Amino acid sequence: MAPSFPAPLFTWLDHRATGLLLHPTSLPGTQGVGTLGESVESVLRFLQAAGIRYWQMCPLGPTGFGDSPYQCFSSFAGNPYLIDVLPLRAAGWLTATELDSLRELPESHVDFGALHQRKLPLLFQVWERWRQQGRPPLSGVGFEAFRREQSAWLDAYALFSALKEDQGGRPWWEWPRELRSFAAAQRTPARSRLEPRTEAHAFLQYLFFHQWRRVRTQAAAAGIEIIGDIPIFTARDSADVWANPLLFQLDPRTSRPTAVAGVPPDYFSADGQLWGNPLYDWPAHAASGYAWWLGRLRAAFAFADVVRIDHFRGFEAYWSVPAGAATARTGRWIDGPGLPFFAAVQSALPGAKLIAEDLGLLTPATNALREATGLPGMAVLQFAFGADATNPYLPHNLRANCVIYPGTHDNDTALGWYQTADESIRDHVRRYLRVSGREIGWDLIRSAYASVAGLAVIPLQDFLSLGPEGRFNTPGQAAGNWGWRYRAEQLERLQRDSAAYLRELAELHGRLRLETPKPAGK
Repeated sequence: MAPSFPAPLFTWLDHRATGLLLHPTSLPGTQGVGTLGESVESVLRFLQAAGIRYWQMCPLGPTGFGDSPYQCFSSFAGNPYLIDVLPLRAAGWLTATELDSLRELPESHVDFGALHQRKLPLLFQVWERWRQQGRPPLSGVGFEAFRREQSAWLDAYALFSALKEDQGGRPWWEWPRELRSFAAAQRTPARSRLEPRTEAHAFLQYLFFHQWRRVRTQAAAAGIEIIGDIPIFTARDSADVWANPLLFQLDPRTSRPTAVAGVPPDYFSADGQLWGNPLYDWPAHAASGYAWWLGRLRAAFAFADVVRIDHFRGFEAYWSVPAGAATARTGRWIDGPGLPFFAAVQSALPGAKLIAEDLGLLTPATNALREATGLPGMAVLQFAFGADATNPYLPHNLRANCVIYPGTHDNDTALGWYQTADESIRDHVRRYLRVSGREIGWDLIRSAYASVAGLAVIPLQDFLSLGPEGRFNTPGQAAGNWGWRYRAEQLERLQRDSAAYLRELAELHGRLRLETPKPAGK
């Protein structure tokens, strides 16, 4: 029997609206990767014209091996790749010749290896010239004030990043023993020796936060709200684990995990997914009043208006896989922190707007926890077809406190999915939606808009009617993900040809915001 809970803790999704799913690395431009520059204004103009209220992104942290935004070096830092370098030339910190090296990078996709070799050195050159100019403040906020304001995480992250470079990029558990935690490393000569490089990494965060504040200001002026995203777990090779080892299930002698995270066999993988993240020591978190998690959420809400938490199931029970296991099959479910965790969040952040990613194998206890929190869950239309009328993702089975997607960043595009699906699934789609299937992307968009779900979020790739070439990520595939980018003319054409239609769809289905915000951009 599922446990009973008191009234919901959160009740924020009390309106109908639409959103766009688009990670900033996918923005167009000449810097090898999307940046927080002029392309942001183009997206905001499209969202306004189309009557779309929310812009959802993947996590914004600095990515490591595999380039996944769900495996970051920090849960608090921003990704330096997203920094727009064009204003830095205007400040005298870069030359036109230096920028030419970025223009040689591909515009059709992100080559993360080449980006690492070319953009990061430029950013460190910016730091050198900024120092030579007397460390001028950005928008009136001085660098030292920024470091003090963000010191709870920035001190550890900056030293971690400097040490990682000094150690040839090796993971922190392979460093000399005296460097294998923040507390220990602060007592070594390496701290003072690496202070210049530590400052350089802190400066890159200073640049990122400065530019991100501008994005937030532009979005707010346009009436657009940002939906951020945080994975439930942290990367093992991260400043988070390195600085807080007692909050994770690590062997105190070797610093290695005693068990790691994953999920059992599911839709995506017959062997389950072996993520390899270290697991939390939840009793230790509870003993501190969940202080680290509350800090993480406060930081997330500094980036976004709404925050999606990946793998909500892990708060009710998490899949614990013995360290060293070849697959996730040998794991077992262990109780998570449950409702007391969310009660602590509600007490500290009563206005928090959270989305629970509750896809996958759910239990009555998981559903009861979601109902008790009041958090909107998720539904994916690609999971709705091929069975019978009881499928919980079919539009007629949804609830208002829910976010519906044709597919997420982990799915193929709507067109790619439909083209490769079994004929029985395609037949179900056509009969259920009463369509021919010739424009399946738009068919699913209309279904999402018409559904009872409070929020309908559409990937840009589906608005653009792209096939498999637009897929952003394939779970279980180690390389070749996260690199998709669109061309500026694609968004311009979409706005010209379809924005008015999308606004009409939103109005017809009660998803259009009543007030009229200021125009976005020029």
